Amino acid sequence: MTAGRRTFVDTNVLVYAHDASETKKQPIARAVLEELWADRSGVVSTQVLQEFYVVATRKFEPPMRRSEAREIVTLYATWSVVQIDVGLILDAAALEERAQVSFWDALIVEAARRAGAVRLVSEDFQAGRRIAGVEIENPFDAAR
Repeated sequence: MTAGRRTFVDTNVLVYAHDASETKKQPIARAVLEELWADRSGVVSTQVLQEFYVVATRKFEPPMRRSEAREIVTLYATWSVVQIDVGLILDAAALEERAQVSFWDALIVEAARRAGAVRLVSEDFQAGRRIAGVEIENPFDAAR
């Protein structure tokens, strides 16, 4: 249960929730997002929304219609959205060095931290790891 706990959602969770070809991961991603909608604890960043749009319209098979992808971006933009700015980029660059993670992962973690999220759901990090006070959770561990 996430009640009272802000949860940052990485791009892959949004992608799996909307990719019908992901028969094992789609129901898991949808369940995570439904929980966050129900308790209003979901957070994303402009980076996540941009990445979702590109993946959905270029990598899905068949690609999602651009108008549909824009509707989904608009829907998730009603959540708390962290804007990527110069300060966040510099903080991520410092975290990249300290935590020895990729810059893009550091940018996700710093956005989560800035939003006050205590949890980050993603399959791109080591589950159970805590980075900059944000706990990483991989909801797909059991689906592998």
